This record gives sequence, C-alpha cells and structure tokens, in this order.
Amino acid sequence: MRTDTAGLSRGLRSRHIRFIALGSAIGTGLFYGSSESIKAGGPAVLLAYLIGGAAVFLVLRSLGEMAVASPSAGSFGEYATRHLGPLAGFTTGWTYAFEMVIVCVADITAVGVYMGFWFPGVPRWIWVLAAVLLIGALNLVSVKVFGELEFWLSLVKIVAIVAMILAGICVIAFGLGDGDGHVGLSNLWSHGGFFAGGADGFVLSFAVVMFAFGGTEIIGVTAGEAESPEKTIPSAVNSIPLRIILFYVLTLAVIMSITPWQDIGSSGSPFVEIFAGVGLKSAAAVLNLVVLTAALSAINSDIFAAGRTMFGLAERRQGPAVMLRVTRNGVPWVTTLVMIGALLFGVLMNVLMPGRIFLVISSIATFATVWVWLMILLTHVKARRTMSAAETVSLQFPAPFWPYGQIAAIVFMAAVMVLLGFHESTRVALVVGAVWLALLAGVHALRVRPRRPGPRPVAASGESEAETPDGDLAGLEGPAGASR
Repeated sequence: MRTDTAGLSRGLRSRHIRFIALGSAIGTGLFYGSSESIKAGGPAVLLAYLIGGAAVFLVLRSLGEMAVASPSAGSFGEYATRHLGPLAGFTTGWTYAFEMVIVCVADITAVGVYMGFWFPGVPRWIWVLAAVLLIGALNLVSVKVFGELEFWLSLVKIVAIVAMILAGICVIAFGLGDGDGHVGLSNLWSHGGFFAGGADGFVLSFAVVMFAFGGTEIIGVTAGEAESPEKTIPSAVNSIPLRIILFYVLTLAVIMSITPWQDIGSSGSPFVEIFAGVGLKSAAAVLNLVVLTAALSAINSDIFAAGRTMFGLAERRQGPAVMLRVTRNGVPWVTTLVMIGALLFGVLMNVLMPGRIFLVISSIATFATVWVWLMILLTHVKARRTMSAAETVSLQFPAPFWPYGQIAAIVFMAAVMVLLGFHESTRVALVVGAVWLALLAGVHALRVRPRRPGPRPVAASGESEAETPDGDLAGLEGPAGASR
C-alpha cells in the first residue's frame, strides 16, 4: 500500500468510495428520521426527497469537478480556503467536522432505539456507549480495512433495502400479513390527499429531508485517499440520483402504501414498525438487525470523514498540529480519538434527554450540512469565474447546468436555512448555528492566522510535530494540549 506525501494511505478503491458515501448518507436519516419527515409532510414528502435530491446532486457535481481537478483530504475546506479565503475555509472545514459529530450523535441515538426492540428493559445509553467504543476501535485500523468493512456493512443494508422494497410490493399486491389496516397505493392520497400536511408541512419536511442526504459530500473527502480519483469520483457522484430514487423515494412509497402515513410513529424505525404491524414478526426482527447495521455503517463513515477533515485543517495550519499524527498504516489516530471523545457527549445526552434528542440533533445537523453545501456551491462558482476559457475546456469532470443550476441550488440551500427558523422544534438549530459560526470567526481572528505560509510536515505515530508559528492555535499544540 502506498502513502502520499501528506501521510495518509491511498487504499480506497472505486467500490469503497461508492459504499462509503452510501454508508454516510443512507442510515438514520432514512431508517429512523424518515418517520419525522412523513409526519410533517405526509405523502408529499416523496416530492420533497426528489427536489432535495436534485439539489444535492448539483452540489456533488460541483464538488466532484473540484475533487477530480485537485484531490485532497481537506476537500471542500481546502477549496474554500483557496478560492474564498482562509476564514471561509476554516469555517467550512470545522463546520463539516461539527456536522459529522452531530450526525454521529443522531446515529448512535438510533442504535439505542433499535436495540430497544430486543431489550426494552435495558437503558438506551448502554448500547450507545458500546457503539461508540466499537466503531471507534474499527476506525483505528488501516484505511484499506476500513474501506472493506464499510463496503460490506453498506452492502448488507443495500441488499436489505432492495429486499424490503420487493417484499413490500408483494404485501401490497397480494395482501400478505394479518394487519387490520388497508394496504394499497391509495394510501398515498386517501388520507387527507397527497399534500395532507399542507404547504407548511411540506416545506417543514425539508428540514429532515436534507438531514437524510447529509454525508453524501464525503465523496470529496475520500478523494485524498482514492487510488484513482479521476475515475472513482465521477463514477460515485453519477450514481447518486438513481440511488436517491431507489433508496428514498421508492422505499418510502412502499412504506406509506402498507401503512397510512398518519399511523407511522417515531418510537422506532418505520421499516420495523410497518412489518410488525402487518403481522410479519420475523421480517420485523430481520429488518431491525439491518437498520442497526445501517446505523453502525453510518457512524463508521462519519468518524472517517470528520477525522480526515480535521487532518486537512491541521495541514493548512487551521487546526492543532497534534491532529497530524498518523499511525504506521497511515490512519490519523488523534482525530479519530477526538471524534470518539466528542461522541461520548452523545452518550450523556441520551442519559439526560432520551425522548427529545433526535429532532433537536437532526435540525442542528441540517444547519451544519446545508451550510457546508452552500459553501461548496459558492466555492465552485468562484473557482469557475476565475478560470480561463482553456482551463474550463480542460476540466475532466465539469459540473452540468452551469451557471443556472448552481445559482438555483444556492437559492434552495439558503431557503432551507431560513425555514429552520419557522418551527419551534427546529429554531434551536439557527441559534446553535449562529453561535457556532461566531465562535469559529472569533477563534480564527485571535488564534489561527499563521505568520508563515505552507503546509505542516506530517508526523507518524511516535514522532513529534514541527514547531508551530505564533498565532497558530497556540496552547493546543503537542500531546495532551500542552501550550507552546
């Protein structure tokens, strides 16, 4: 296995990158959070997923263009630094790391809920703690092992989703199961109409819908450890639209055809609830195992993404130099331990507020996710406008619909940010987001501005980092946070 000059191992192949992206995007947002979006928008949530998916596709194509042209572990944070300035890069990179932490907290919360299907008497936080320790340990092995693990974890849930869709179609077509409710496509319009939640509910559903798509941008992060990014990134990005239709729209259409949308609760995965509700108890148990695997897979991908992002920030002197420490296998172990420590906070939240944590966490994650997507789009627009005609023609993977598609996506992302403030349950996301961005701006102004340009050297495990210039996160350098 070869290692690049940044110290990270290039052990990810095309199939790894595809499934890492799926592992991050197809997890709790679909298997658990979908009940919240259905509750808000009714059957019209299917349209919301199509619209949101189209916007995310434009984001990924814009990111893919930059990632193929300049693959980097810092990805969009580095691109924002290059084209929009150090402050933009700093806030983008750290907000993405923050997003991954928040999404992981949501995912590990779902693990506790899923385990309650089998062990209802065991406190949720015990399962949450076990998931943090297990996945954290797995992320400390080599990136190739991580890629293989994520490939198989994601493959399990993809096969299960396809099987669930086929089984659901059989339930609808042949009236299988012993449930009392009506089963059929008419459930999509017979209970208050397709837009049963009204215009307000439809718009509000985007807060959870966009959370569900969060993590797809990990494709850009994996470029720094891809064997052939010019081939693997386009293949992974172009496969997203089909998967959005298959894994979100078709899946939820089947769910709402089996059980009327208003009867879908949020006490567990709607996948499990529905098959249990129609009398297929064994199928429900199998599906619960699948959604548990999906949550673990998503946590696995998110820890990977956040760790690599913090590594890239440290390379650009926008983070503590200690985060550049890597193992002999090229794994940034310090950033992985930072993620594990942050996720232990999620364990505490599950002890203090087990019933209300998911909606609060998902709305905060939506803010962070959409902010990152917005910065990717703005970075791409600035990058394109500074290119010469010859440079534009030479692009290996140009984004489509330039510039109107990108402008439309920017307006859409800004609208999603605004709508978070219209509902009491999601308004906290804007407050937390504003405080977070203000904190980052303050840290950047006071501590991050470097006096010497250029990347830091990378230290393998057991080696010391290079001396850091004044003003570069002083006081956070070195092991155990020792000051300069």
